[in-house]
Amino acid sequence: MARPRKQVDERLDTPGPPRRGFLPRPKADPDRFGRFAEGFARSMGTANFIFWMTLFVAIWITVNVIGVFGFRWDPYPFILLNLFFSTQASYASPLILLATNRQEARDRIAMEADRKQTAQSRADMDFLAREIAALRSRLGDLATRDYIRSELRDLLEELDRREVTGLPEADGAAGGRGEPS
Repeated sequence: MARPRKQVDERLDTPGPPRRGFLPRPKADPDRFGRFAEGFARSMGTANFIFWMTLFVAIWITVNVIGVFGFRWDPYPFILLNLFFSTQASYASPLILLATNRQEARDRIAMEADRKQTAQSRADMDFLAREIAALRSRLGDLATRDYIRSELRDLLEELDRREVTGLPEADGAAGGRGEPS
């Protein structure tokens, strides 16, 4: 007996289901791998790395020129050493680039935060400047301590003059009303 065929609605304008390969795709944690790349880039950029790499190359060349117990695994053109350096460079470049990109992303976020903080500080300073200007204009309408003291001194001097001369308080202190005579 023949099986019935499934009807498949295939349209060319819509994507189909994702295809699965023969092997499952490994899932790597990008943050963990990024931290590894940063550590790798940080270690490659040190004098310690250069020292140990130079020592390794010197031993490699010495052993392959002299030979250890008559065994030379990489004779003079040092093709294996060259292959080793090529492999190291092919892995080091993308790892260093990944570490650089992650650092640039962190710097971009920090710059944006600094920019927001600067804008907020600027807005706060502008607000405080407006408040100080408003207070100064309001103080212009108020009597200050120095102004009141000077007015009181003037009144005391006028009273002292009147006591000395014996004049009545007709003009200034009584508000210009004067006393009937």
